[in-house]
Amino acid sequence: MRFNSSKVILSAALASVLFFAGGFATGVVTTNEGMVPAAVQEILNSPNDAEPAGVNFVPVWRTWNILNEKFVPASTTQPLSDEKKVYGLIEGLTASLGDPYTVFFPPEESKAFKDDISGSFEGVGMEIAIKNNLIVVVAPLKGSPALLAGIKAGDTILEIDGKSTQGMSTDAAVKLIRGKGGTVVHFTVGRVGEKIALKIDVTRDTIQIPTIETGQKDGVFIISLYSFSAPSPQLFREALREFIVSGTPKLVLDLRGNPGGYLEAAVDMASWFLPTGKTIVTEDQGKNGSPVTHRSRGYDIFNPDKLKMAILVDGGSASASEILSGALQEYGIAKLVGERTFGKGSVQELVDITDKASLKVTIARWLTPQGRSISEHGLDPDIVVKRTQEDAAAGKDPQLDAAIKLLNQ
Repeated sequence: MRFNSSKVILSAALASVLFFAGGFATGVVTTNEGMVPAAVQEILNSPNDAEPAGVNFVPVWRTWNILNEKFVPASTTQPLSDEKKVYGLIEGLTASLGDPYTVFFPPEESKAFKDDISGSFEGVGMEIAIKNNLIVVVAPLKGSPALLAGIKAGDTILEIDGKSTQGMSTDAAVKLIRGKGGTVVHFTVGRVGEKIALKIDVTRDTIQIPTIETGQKDGVFIISLYSFSAPSPQLFREALREFIVSGTPKLVLDLRGNPGGYLEAAVDMASWFLPTGKTIVTEDQGKNGSPVTHRSRGYDIFNPDKLKMAILVDGGSASASEILSGALQEYGIAKLVGERTFGKGSVQELVDITDKASLKVTIARWLTPQGRSISEHGLDPDIVVKRTQEDAAAGKDPQLDAAIKLLNQ
């Protein structure tokens, strides 16, 4: 996923839902239905905000004023502030798109999300997503409480602390999962091959997102990449230097359980293997704009006739992992070994709506160099090898073994 809070290309479009023709006045906006409260003004600071042509906002403000006039709460709890009503209005608009990855973040959630992508947070350490209208674990992070407690990629989260996740957004689920280190969250999960749901308790902790490890086995150099974070390109460069110094031409890149991260990191890594100008991935922006093609920066330091490379993938390989894997597979640089990838092929951008609230919005779909949609199917490996729970428990890794055998042939 691509996050760039400095971009404001969508802020005007979202803010415009809170504008109705009639002009500005200090503290209020006058409409044909009455007065729009001052809480709206924070959203209406940009000179680029304008009412969309052909959209009638009279029902919005009519509803607003009727609620203010007639609504009586069922209890004596404190009534909602105008600010919360504005946020609720934006949340409803965002939800109407039906895209689980397009989400409005009020201030508290916005701060939590920005903490996530900074690389450190308190929780259980797993990536989740919506798949087939279910909340699914993309991958638990290496060394995380979730992984140590037995959560696996592909698990379906059915309940969180006894609360059903049916119809729940990923961000609502994350809010339930989050908590102070040392506290416990109770999961009910469904797992392929299990006839009954599993109860798994996970103790929260401070999560530091891991990045990279290197090693060797049977004459093959192995780079295990766990995330595409901001430091990843430099760390990957250092790992490639180790690979070159090792003297072997055989390389395994392990992207299993890697849920992705920054687009720029995937493009930079692919550039070590591809000539200048080669397409790495295309952003299909649909009717909203022209396709954007991301091309190799042309570091291209390896002789393709000598390099022997395999990439390990599974159902936890998503987003940037699929971008890098798809490009190197289609150019014949590497063979994919393992299981079909997750299929997270959409582009999100983080946009500031106010100085405290933000919007994560899907702006495009990923297409491989040959035009395959990552979202629709994921990536199929060249060599399909499964790794069972029994294999993992016994310390066996038939996927890595198959990749090593392939490179040693």
